[in-house]
Amino acid sequence: MKLRQAVAYRKVKRPYTRTSRVKSKAYIKGAPHIRIAQYDMGDKLTYPYEVQMLSTRPIQIRDNAIEAARQVIVRHMEKEAKTGWNAKVRVVPHHIIRMNPLATGAGADRFQRGMSKSFGRPEGHAAQIRKDTVLFSVYVPESLVPLAKDAVGRARAKFPMHCVVRVQKKE
Repeated sequence: MKLRQAVAYRKVKRPYTRTSRVKSKAYIKGAPHIRIAQYDMGDKLTYPYEVQMLSTRPIQIRDNAIEAARQVIVRHMEKEAKTGWNAKVRVVPHHIIRMNPLATGAGADRFQRGMSKSFGRPEGHAAQIRKDTVLFSVYVPESLVPLAKDAVGRARAKFPMHCVVRVQKKE
């Protein structure tokens, strides 16, 4: 089945959490795996400059969009500068997205209840982001700051919102 567009899940709502007195039942059953492959990439060293990608408004971002942006950053940094950088994904998609599939076509009204009692089955994960949340951090020496800004700028296109790139010098 095809993935729904990001506009269907953009609004930040209170995440549903199943509560039960029995601890083993206090989870959402059937949730798929989070699609982010790695959270820390590059050399595990400390660098003086940090290039950040920040959100400009509260939004919900799917895990596949975060993974696509991560791949863009890593590919660009590996292609242009083989070593001398470290990138981190700073958000974790904990919120489980659910979908209530609706049947279409002739006779669909006979076996479908529509949106009454619509809970839906788990479809994916999303990160609930507040305004000015750091999404990605790329740590580089001073010579690689323009390259890191370019990589983060390319990754901005993978998100369903406007992002800001900020450079900070670590003390």
